[in-house]
Amino acid sequence: MIEINDLAVRQGKFSLAGVSLTVPTGQYAALMGKSGCGKTTILEAVAGLRTIATGTVKLAERDVTRLRPMARHVGYVPQDGALFGTMTVRENLAFSLDVRGDSAQGIEARVTELAGWLELGHLLDRKPYFLSGGEKQRVALGRALASRPPVLLLDEPLSSLDDDTRAHLLELLCRLREGRLVTVLHITHSRAEADRLGDLVFHLEDGAIRRTR
Repeated sequence: MIEINDLAVRQGKFSLAGVSLTVPTGQYAALMGKSGCGKTTILEAVAGLRTIATGTVKLAERDVTRLRPMARHVGYVPQDGALFGTMTVRENLAFSLDVRGDSAQGIEARVTELAGWLELGHLLDRKPYFLSGGEKQRVALGRALASRPPVLLLDEPLSSLDDDTRAHLLELLCRLREGRLVTVLHITHSRAEADRLGDLVFHLEDGAIRRTR
C-alpha cells in the first residue's frame, strides 16, 4: 500500500500542499499531469528524497515519513535510470543486495533470475555506456526490484524510448502488474500508457489529485 495524507512540500518558489493519494496493496497506479506540476516531487517525497513540510507517508502500512530512503524499502526508477556508470550490469543489479549484506550465493541467484526475466543475460558484463536506452531502463528496473521491495516508484520509464523498445518494456510492466507482488506508482504523460497499465489513474492539477479511474 502507498498512502499519502495531506502532504506539503516547499522548495524555493515551488510548493505543493494538501496532497493525498492511496494505492491499495498490489495495485498499479498511474499519476498524470502537466510538466512542472509536481508529479516527480511527490514521487521523491514518497522515496524519501525530498523533505516533507507537513503530512505523512505510509508504505506497506508503515509510517515512513521521517525515515531515510534506505530504510523505506522502496524500489525507485528515476526518469534517466541513473545507473552506476563504473559498474557492470551484473553489479548494478546486485547493488542493493550487496549493500544489505546478502550472501554471494543469494545475490548470484537473484541476479540470474532478474537477468532472465529482463532478457539481460548476454549483457551482464557490460557497463551502461555500451547499452541502448531500452537496455538501460531494463537494468534500472531490475536494480529497483532486486531486493523485492513492496513498493515500486517509476518516473516516466518509457518516455525516452523508441516505439519498439517502449512496446517491449510496456509488456514487461504488464507482466509485473499481473504478478501483484508489488504496489506501483508510475508517473506518465501518456493516457494510452496509463490506461494500459493502471488499475487506478490519478491526475495532479493545480496542486490537487483527483482519481479518474
